[in-house]
Amino acid sequence: MVPAAIKAMGTITVASDASYPPFESIGPNGHTVIGADADLVHALARVMGIKANVVNVSFDAIIPGLAAGKYQMAASGLGDTLAREKVVNFVDYGRYLESLFTKSSGGTVVSGMAGLCGKTLAIEAATTELMDAQAQSKKCTAEGKPSVHIVVVPTQTAANLAVISRRVQLGFADSPVASYEVLETHGQLKVVGSGPVASSGPYGFAFPKSSGLDKAALAALLVLNKNGTYESIFKKWGMVTTEIPTSEIRINGARSFKISLMR
Repeated sequence: MVPAAIKAMGTITVASDASYPPFESIGPNGHTVIGADADLVHALARVMGIKANVVNVSFDAIIPGLAAGKYQMAASGLGDTLAREKVVNFVDYGRYLESLFTKSSGGTVVSGMAGLCGKTLAIEAATTELMDAQAQSKKCTAEGKPSVHIVVVPTQTAANLAVISRRVQLGFADSPVASYEVLETHGQLKVVGSGPVASSGPYGFAFPKSSGLDKAALAALLVLNKNGTYESIFKKWGMVTTEIPTSEIRINGARSFKISLMR
């Protein structure tokens, strides 16, 4: 099922923003991309009989790079949305939930998205969280309340530092990422409330529309799901809540993906 042109190449270049652990980050050697996405990509490549070179790319450059043919695949905690499906194809492999986080000492208390009016957030550029925060800001002003003050930064690392340094009151990221940062900062940060606060939907590996590699990757992912590799990788990185049923592993599932928020 692997397209002849890609089979001839032998190795695909996979774009990943390595500032988003536990999905992806730079390993101890200072250059290798590690994380759940990287592990899944290499496992997929082995099933497809090719190799994968996972490269660190700024998040906002990933989809344009795919569309331009610079990369053959992207694995970067990408939410599969209807807007993105117009540009690239996705193979859905997980579910995303979103969480707010703040300083543990003297942080900000909010009750869900409606509580963000007038608050200051740091958010990584081009993310689903940014779109959700902008939508909430419009709701705030429509109701006569202060807008959400959004500080857009190039990486999730920069967003985390903005919260730690009190440059902003809150950070906004995928739930596994927020929980991971709480652990990695040794108690400097905490998740606001007891669970996800905003939208949910599928994570997807992204592919250029015309490549045909998405179909082979879907078949390979189903193999990994059946043989237990899929589950073991998410367990390794503490991301079991990211897993989805086999029936929801599909191409471009943004329209039909349905889950309930879990605490």
